[in-house]
Amino acid sequence: RIALQKLLSRHFLNRFAAHFRQISTSRGDTAMSKFSRLLQPLDLGHTTLRNRVVMGSMHTGLEEPAWGQGLRAMGEFFAERARGGVGLMVTGGISPNRAGWVYPFAAKLTTKAEVELHRDVTAPVHAAGGKIAMQILHAGRYAYHPLGVAPSNVKAPIGWFTPRALSTEEVYDTVEDYARAATLAREAGYDGVEIMGSEGYLINQFIVERTNKRTDEWGGSYENRMRFPTEIVRRVRQAVGDDFIIMYRLSMLDLVEGGSVWPEIVQLAKAVEGAGADIINTGIGWHEARIPTIATCVPRGGFAWVTKKLKGEVGIPLCTTNRINDPTVAEQILNDDCADMVRRRLLLIGSEHCVMPWCCLACLSVQTSDQHGEAVPCRPVLRQEGHGRKGARHQHLHRLQSGLS
Repeated sequence: RIALQKLLSRHFLNRFAAHFRQISTSRGDTAMSKFSRLLQPLDLGHTTLRNRVVMGSMHTGLEEPAWGQGLRAMGEFFAERARGGVGLMVTGGISPNRAGWVYPFAAKLTTKAEVELHRDVTAPVHAAGGKIAMQILHAGRYAYHPLGVAPSNVKAPIGWFTPRALSTEEVYDTVEDYARAATLAREAGYDGVEIMGSEGYLINQFIVERTNKRTDEWGGSYENRMRFPTEIVRRVRQAVGDDFIIMYRLSMLDLVEGGSVWPEIVQLAKAVEGAGADIINTGIGWHEARIPTIATCVPRGGFAWVTKKLKGEVGIPLCTTNRINDPTVAEQILNDDCADMVRRRLLLIGSEHCVMPWCCLACLSVQTSDQHGEAVPCRPVLRQEGHGRKGARHQHLHRLQSGLS
């Protein structure tokens, strides 16, 4: 009797496993057809991304080495998402020097010892089949420490300290610090870097007159003010060679008084492309802006129209962003030619096992359990999205979107 029970149990498990594989394959085929643009590879010339999904940069609290553990937790965090199938991941901001720290002793990459630590990030990601870029971020006047520097000594409304204005020579040195950080990132095994030029950080502060009061070659005319980001991209490309991803985060909508106007944004995009960038990533709003950009009241894909305005102006892929947390919306954005890639952050932090965390299996299969056959997000996603709150929130954001466009 015991032998018979074991035989029947083994038979049942084998049948169950075969049935599960059949369901998974069927659902995977459905996902590949329904989200064909989203899951389409992207050829950058020197490398190919396996799909159009970018896990955008966000500080996870893992960027600073843990005592006795280094950056292994950060490596495993990104490796899990690589196993889920994300096309390209971007780390939280890593400073190119001490003055650029977001806060005291925040993450930076300036030494060979730090290179060794970062190999514990890149190695597990590559072992999982993923690609990862390191974001180079200089806080500028957003620094929460007294060593902060900026184009001019103009204090941020959300800052604690008035920054010291960089000398002309220090500006040149800072450009070289970016190039050195990119070189070290390549040495650490990263597939590329993202140069953070938006959200009101140092590069953004050089671009606009509201924070750049300089009278040397780094200030005054727009050509002078945009020299800082252009030189950074040019020097980074020279330092890392042609077979390394350079993504530039371009502030396409500052949402602050005295911000860049559209012709200036287009001019900078073209200059960044000419300097050697592979991808332009969309940045929306300075951190001090008063308009919601990522809150749940923002409609899904509510800022994709901004990226679409830049289509046709440059010849490199454009990545759009902000509240793209539904696969159908992401697919529609790509089908509408608003962008070539989509960037998602929050849901990929909470959902490591799938490139589309609205899936409930550790694969590219989509849960289609409602009466209309539409993808249904799992409960954690429903909680994050705040489903069940009615009416006023989405009406408010649709009015906001109409006003901005």
